[in-house]
Amino acid sequence: MSIIKPIKLIIACAAVAGFWQSVGVAQAASNDLLANLSPVSDAMLAAPPSSDWLMWRRTYDGFGFSPLDQITRANVANLELAWTASLESGSNMATPLVHDGVMYLLSTGDTMLAMDATSGELLWRHKHEGAGIGSAKIGLALHDNKVLMPTGDMRMLALDSKTGEVIWNTEIITTQSGPIPYSLRAAPIVANGMVIQGITATMVPEGGFIVGLDLASGAEVWRFHSIARPDAAGGNTWNDLELAKRSGGSVWIPGSYDPELDLIYFGTAPTYDTASLLYPVDKPGINTDALYTNSTVALRPKTGELVWHFQHMANDQWDLDWIYERQLIELPVNGVDRKVVLTAGKMALYDAVDATTGEYVFSIDLGLQNLVSAIDPVTGAKTLNPNAAPNAEDTMLVCPFANGGRNWQSAAYNPNTKMLYLPLSEICMNGGPTGNGGLLSSGSQLTPTPLPDSDGKFGRMQAVNLATRELDWNFREVVSPTSAALATAGGVVFGGALDESFKAFDDASGEILWQTDLGDIAASFPISYSVDGKQYIAVVIGQPSLHANIMIGVITGFLGTEQSPVTDLDRSGAAVMVYALE
Repeated sequence: MSIIKPIKLIIACAAVAGFWQSVGVAQAASNDLLANLSPVSDAMLAAPPSSDWLMWRRTYDGFGFSPLDQITRANVANLELAWTASLESGSNMATPLVHDGVMYLLSTGDTMLAMDATSGELLWRHKHEGAGIGSAKIGLALHDNKVLMPTGDMRMLALDSKTGEVIWNTEIITTQSGPIPYSLRAAPIVANGMVIQGITATMVPEGGFIVGLDLASGAEVWRFHSIARPDAAGGNTWNDLELAKRSGGSVWIPGSYDPELDLIYFGTAPTYDTASLLYPVDKPGINTDALYTNSTVALRPKTGELVWHFQHMANDQWDLDWIYERQLIELPVNGVDRKVVLTAGKMALYDAVDATTGEYVFSIDLGLQNLVSAIDPVTGAKTLNPNAAPNAEDTMLVCPFANGGRNWQSAAYNPNTKMLYLPLSEICMNGGPTGNGGLLSSGSQLTPTPLPDSDGKFGRMQAVNLATRELDWNFREVVSPTSAALATAGGVVFGGALDESFKAFDDASGEILWQTDLGDIAASFPISYSVDGKQYIAVVIGQPSLHANIMIGVITGFLGTEQSPVTDLDRSGAAVMVYALE
């Protein structure tokens, strides 16, 4: 196992200090690279060149898998820092995209960067000057000659991929306001001539939504509301609340797309106004399921028509949402291959539903939750334990912690081996009683606590064999994972952790084959790409993450300042780190 110490990072970062500030807007530093840039076609998005990383998780099916195999189990120990570039400091959850040797990165402060993917040389920079708040954006999208960029002031920009010039600029109109305003955190997705963007609406009346914008003009074509309207389907699931008192259903993780079925799939978050759903009203036909929270919704990209929905957890009282990636996977089910939408919420409990119909197929419990006692094998309906709802008298052990057994750190899936890799945290909470203030309107306390049988290891990378639906290897350590997983055809899985480490695992055994000290926390989505036959691994570090900051406090609280491995982190600052074989 090779360990690279942070001294190399310090030297490299010093070499590029102040680099961005010295470069003008839309300056073409490498005319040849930009001149040879090819349009990103629909066919490319449906079947990307192996060298490129064209969307959030590389492919429409959300696998987070690279078919590149130059970096292997046998040589990954020879990875070295190829280049690094400093970034502006600020909240972000960045996913770089790479096409024809150009890296595009939506940095904090609504700044889009185009760089030479072999050196980090800046090709152009576009800074959007808006009045919005900063939000931790996941990324961008590419199509034709456009770079599609969500902004902090609720706009979608289409920039020329060769120059950074604005092609169109569309405001996503909102009419409501709340203590936490609307924001655009998810990366957009391009499907069937549309740019589709989820809207975060954490505590805004009437809740979140998804918009479809015309790719050519930017004009809004449709809008799907993730909170059911009182007079529409699902409207009777909100405990008889008027629309102005319904909130939640944020859509802050990018969707997936099946071009054959022409369906887009999004997950939705719960509501923080849990008190209004805690005690059901006594009215016929009214329930507290709160559609479409904690659901998978399948929409037509051209029209926004709801084709089907599946609610994974009704009336979520503990903020254990099911917002995360929807992976489209063909798997054998009772001897027949079926295309399923696979997703897990914070409980690390996977549901698979049929991609065409939304019919329940199966579930896999990764063993971190104590709320669900049984799942109906036909309908997928969940039987809940008494701790699923808080009360005014009791403090109950609830697993996992509201920060999640899993959170936005996405799983990676290797279609060649049918193995899934999910970053996890093994932490529970003491929940309740109600009426004590806090995140949720019920006033339930959400106090982190170790698992009853904890051995002091809170982080875990879990491999799952989806062909057999059985858990395979796991790697456990004190600190929680903070990046998404990245799987590669070379038999290597990559992931970052709270102690600023970045590891390469043997995808068959979980053995650590290589690791490095990044110098800051990788709270982002790693990618792999190649240029001129050379494979690179890229990850963004140092952009503050609410999840990571909470976990620093939790682990230090459990272990004490002297024993915590995250008490004195380097925190060298925001940068993109790129590795390759020496």
